[in-house]
Amino acid sequence: MFQQFKNIDTAFKHVRLFSLFLIAACVALCGYTIYKSYDIVTETQGRIYILANGKALEAFSAERKDNIPVEGRDHVKMFHHYFFTLHPDDKVIQSNIQKALYLADGSAQKQHDNLRENSYYANIISGNVSQEITIDSIRIDIDEYPFYFRCTAKQKIIRTTSIVTRNLITEGYLRNVSRSDNNPHGFLIERWNILENKDIKSQNR
Repeated sequence: MFQQFKNIDTAFKHVRLFSLFLIAACVALCGYTIYKSYDIVTETQGRIYILANGKALEAFSAERKDNIPVEGRDHVKMFHHYFFTLHPDDKVIQSNIQKALYLADGSAQKQHDNLRENSYYANIISGNVSQEITIDSIRIDIDEYPFYFRCTAKQKIIRTTSIVTRNLITEGYLRNVSRSDNNPHGFLIERWNILENKDIKSQNR
């Protein structure tokens, strides 16, 4: 009789152990299922399709911090393009300078005012001079905010009788601002400074 009770007790312990193991397995399976479901939903939400010329193109969303180097370099590039691309037409000069000043703070306005006071733009118009810029490199340090940058470029000044090539090096900082039509990258250049702007080559036309 006692042996029978002992067998019942042992069987009950086995059933209880098996039940606990089954419950733990169910909880683990449910947790894994919820995790994978959330992961799949997140991945799906980060994927969009763009219809272009009748074709569906897949695109992926990304965090702002992942795009800082790319967007920052393009922001700096566009600023320098607008600021230094000049032609002997007052409307073209004003249009480009206005676009550039939307991308920078008062330090760029100060450089513009100095050039205007020195009759730089008037001399470009009267001398039929064109000015172009080619960006060589843009380095951005994203380890500290605001983000420091240094831009190296070649400036080409095309006159009636000659073409002068100048080496241009500038530096500044990028600060986050709201995006707009005039500032699509959402950066503002601060403390912009021209470190070097000297002639390196001159050729006759």
